[in-house]
Amino acid sequence: MSIRAAILAGSLSLLFVAPVRGENWPQWRGPNHNGVSGETGLPVAWSQTLGIRWKCKLPEWGTSTPAIWGDAIFLTSHAENSKLLLLRIDKATGQIVWTRQVGGGSVDSPKALRKTPEMRRHQQFHATHNLATPSPVTDGEVVVVHFGSGDLAAFDFDGRQLWHRNLQEENGDYTIWWGHANSPVLYKNLVISVCIQDSCSDLPGDPAPSYMIAHFKETGVESWKSMRPTEARAEHCDAYTTPVFWRNGDAIEMIVMGGQILNGYDPASGKELWSLPGLTGNRVITGPVVAHDHVYTTQGMRQPLLAVELGGRGELDRKDVAWHHDTSTPDSPTPVVWGDLLFMVSDNGIAKCLDAHTGHLKWTERLEGAYRASPLAAEGRIYFLNMEGLATVVAATPRFGRITKNQLDDDTIASPIVSDGNLFIRGRKWLYCIKQ
Repeated sequence: MSIRAAILAGSLSLLFVAPVRGENWPQWRGPNHNGVSGETGLPVAWSQTLGIRWKCKLPEWGTSTPAIWGDAIFLTSHAENSKLLLLRIDKATGQIVWTRQVGGGSVDSPKALRKTPEMRRHQQFHATHNLATPSPVTDGEVVVVHFGSGDLAAFDFDGRQLWHRNLQEENGDYTIWWGHANSPVLYKNLVISVCIQDSCSDLPGDPAPSYMIAHFKETGVESWKSMRPTEARAEHCDAYTTPVFWRNGDAIEMIVMGGQILNGYDPASGKELWSLPGLTGNRVITGPVVAHDHVYTTQGMRQPLLAVELGGRGELDRKDVAWHHDTSTPDSPTPVVWGDLLFMVSDNGIAKCLDAHTGHLKWTERLEGAYRASPLAAEGRIYFLNMEGLATVVAATPRFGRITKNQLDDDTIASPIVSDGNLFIRGRKWLYCIKQ
């Protein structure tokens, strides 16, 4: 049997194994903030007519990924009538249980890549996303949503709004060049949001500093706010990333990337614990990933991918970079680590597998189409989803092995997720639940 046939046979055999207890997918990049699922019995083959358990018509549109807890799927959308919506969808049936309007707003998409000083004072949106890009987060008690308008709100599972704030109104207009996209995270009883944006420090008038802010999840009352200064200028200040967490002994550290700095913080207080400055490379979309006591991050805009050793304090330097990879790195999709291997795909479809410990290149392969969604790792497979509904499933092995290619008739920017043996793909028009 060929290697490819063996991989396919082994993967298909897993379809007949009873899945492990279903996981929740409570936030951007899943239960451990890393795009990895521990479930088994997941689908590997589907199409418009195969493997679709249900599909739910969405009020267009958005690029946030769902958050799932128990039988509840939470999803945000920026409807055509400018309403910013939170939906609860039943996981078993795909029926919309309730819809709540959180705010309103429209987006201004620039017609030129160069911005005047006045344009830099206000965010504008890239054509590939809108105000419904940040993903919801839930802990089974509340669900918190944030929109590019600055609207930040918490709801209970019955759809009752617990509190609402607007971060732009309270902290100044967002100045990020291509539209605010950072997802909120939960730490114990805190909702933590980041705003990493053009400081406008080279322009006349007041600067627009970047910051992190925490609110109590029950009340929305502010707990702490930490400024995040940078020596970067203009678009180089920007980051569309979401914080991730790492356990350092008995302590939890929150890791934030953007503005040419990688930092670690105490999430309870917002106090900085360490920083790695000087990571030049324009704005950053690709988020950080933690594995093997390292954080993997790009310097931004197709710049090198770095593996930075964790555990330090104070100002770090280049000796703390264990390895770097310089070519065909992603601009948008966040890498994923499965076992000892790191997988990534560039925006133009160059997929790679690296040794997560050494950075040694194991394989590189061109996939079809353009990519914005971050890959998913599950059950020894990597799911790569392009912008036109094509998902390529490959073996998570040091030799390339394509398992299947699966086509949906939809535009797909959001990253695929997993819960209860189901694969969920959010398209522009539909939310798909796929099960085999």
